Amino acid sequence: MKRIVLFLLTNIAVLVVLSVVLRLFGLDRAMYSQTGLDYGSLLAFSAVVGFTGSILSLLMSKSMAKWSTGAHVIEQPANEAEAWLVETVRRLAAKANIGMPEVAIYEGDANAFATGAFKNSSLVAVSTGLLQSMNKEEVEAVLGHEIAHVANGDMVTLTLIQGVVNTFVVFLSRVVGTIVDRAVFRSERGSGPGYFITVMVCQILFGILASMIVAWFSRQREFRADAGSARLLGRRQPMINALARLGGMVPGELPKSIQAFGITSGVGKLFSTHPPIEERIAALQQQAA
Repeated sequence: MKRIVLFLLTNIAVLVVLSVVLRLFGLDRAMYSQTGLDYGSLLAFSAVVGFTGSILSLLMSKSMAKWSTGAHVIEQPANEAEAWLVETVRRLAAKANIGMPEVAIYEGDANAFATGAFKNSSLVAVSTGLLQSMNKEEVEAVLGHEIAHVANGDMVTLTLIQGVVNTFVVFLSRVVGTIVDRAVFRSERGSGPGYFITVMVCQILFGILASMIVAWFSRQREFRADAGSARLLGRRQPMINALARLGGMVPGELPKSIQAFGITSGVGKLFSTHPPIEERIAALQQQAA
C-alpha cells in the first residue's frame, strides 16, 4: 500500500509541477489562446481515462489469467509433484515475506507468470511444459523469479506506470488535435473533423511511444526478479541454468493481458517486455563476480 500511495503522490506532484511551470512562464495562457482548452480540466479528464482501464485490469488480473490460460488452482495437491510445487512456493513466499499465493498449473509450452493486485493475494502459475522440461532446481529458480515479482510489487508499479503514460497520451493527443484543427482546418471551435482525425492519429503514435516506455520498465524489472530469485535460493546458478534452458526453447505464448508477467524471447527489443535471455544470464554472472 505504501508503494501505491508514494507512486500516486509522485505522479500527482509531477502533474502539479507541470501546471505550475505552464502558469509561471505564461505557457498556459499562450496555449489557451491557441486552443481555448481548460488544461486543468483536460488533465483531470485524461488522468481518469488513463488510470481507470489499467487499474481495472489489475484488479481483474487474477480472474482473467485463470480464465484465459485455463489454469487449475491447486486447492489440495493430487500427487507428489503438486505437493512439491505448493510447498516450494510456500517456502519462497515466506522468505520473501509475502502472503501465500494461489498456485496453479496450466497446459502449454514452457512458461510461468505471477499476477494479482496485492502482494498477499497473488497468483503464481506454471505450465505443464515448464514442469516437464526442467529439473526441480530450475523450476524452483523460476518460481523464485515469479515470487520476486510479487514481493517487488511489479504488477502494481507496472499498472501505475501504464496509467501515467495513458494520461499523457490522452492529454497530448487532444491538445495537438485542437491546435491542428484550428491552425490547419480553420475551425473556430477547435473540435471539427480535423480534431477527431488528428486525435486518433496522435493516440496511435503517442501510444506506440508510451508502449516503449512501459516495455523499458518491464525489462528492468526482469533483471531485478532474476536477482531476487538468486537471493531467495541463496545462489545464482539455478536461475542461470533455468535461463539457459529457456534460451533453447520457444516460450509458450501467453494472453496479451499477462504477457508482461511471463517469459518471452527478446525479439523486437524496444517493444519487448523481457530482455534477451543472454543479457539476463550476463547480468546474473556479473553479479556473481
